[in-house]
Amino acid sequence: MIPAIRPGTMTDMDPELEAFIPLFPQADLSDPVTARRHFAELAAAVPKPDTTGMEVRDLVVPADPEVAVRIYRPHAATGAIVWLHGGGFVMGDVHTEHPWAARLADLAGAVVVSVDYRLAPENPFPAALDDAYAALVWTADNAAELGVDPQRIGVGGHSSGGGIAAAVALRARDEGGPHLCFQLLNQPGLDDRQRTWSARTFTDTPWMNRDKAAAMWRHYLGGRPASPYAAPARAEDLSGLPPAYVATAELCPNRDEDIDYAVRLLQAGVSVELHQWAGTFHGSQAILSAAVSQRQITELAAALGRALAE
Repeated sequence: MIPAIRPGTMTDMDPELEAFIPLFPQADLSDPVTARRHFAELAAAVPKPDTTGMEVRDLVVPADPEVAVRIYRPHAATGAIVWLHGGGFVMGDVHTEHPWAARLADLAGAVVVSVDYRLAPENPFPAALDDAYAALVWTADNAAELGVDPQRIGVGGHSSGGGIAAAVALRARDEGGPHLCFQLLNQPGLDDRQRTWSARTFTDTPWMNRDKAAAMWRHYLGGRPASPYAAPARAEDLSGLPPAYVATAELCPNRDEDIDYAVRLLQAGVSVELHQWAGTFHGSQAILSAAVSQRQITELAAALGRALAE
């Protein structure tokens, strides 16, 4: 049965996506271990990417603690992106992100450093941010070995990974860290307060709804007050941040906070490209057989390619 959406609040869902809704696990993070298993099963069902045109290797970034990363290096790449997987801060790893990280590297012609950051609730904030930032510092320090220009390094991610990416950009600015030329934020989780219209209204949307969003923030914050590095929408000053591409899904609780963040970036003098995908739901880019999902991935890669080429 297709989950109901409150009448009168939504336009029609893309019919190709609607057919896949019964295959998605229930939107529930009450049991993180079970949620991780379901998430991994979903990712394993995605067609494997063709990686023959690139070098793929796993290594460990020296940090405290060490951070595992998977590097995708196309034969011709001038820039790189530190990439953070989605999963509500609770699920996911470099294996579940493999289908999309590889495609992003291939389509954008970019080195992708996919980060296996620590997960909540066992490792609440700031563990994931610290891991992501360590990966960024390592990428900048090893740009020559990676074959990329140190001035052409970006940060990005899906969902919770997009929120962590936005926080990495804030931290790099505030701490005078590595130069970032771009931030690629796909349906990012940015605001723990859940006050927007979409966050309050979307209680029955596929894959991500209000209750699941509230649970992911509880797991991530671990009972602590949220800072701008945990929930970037809380940052008062967005000036001096790298140019951004922000993508939103129409049937997503994060939608309005993402649009608000994009507008605030613009008002702070940051160049922003904003793409609102009609008829889509949170995470629908995972359905690679759907035409709109293919367009989402292609556009993300195109935006990254443009940013690294400038």
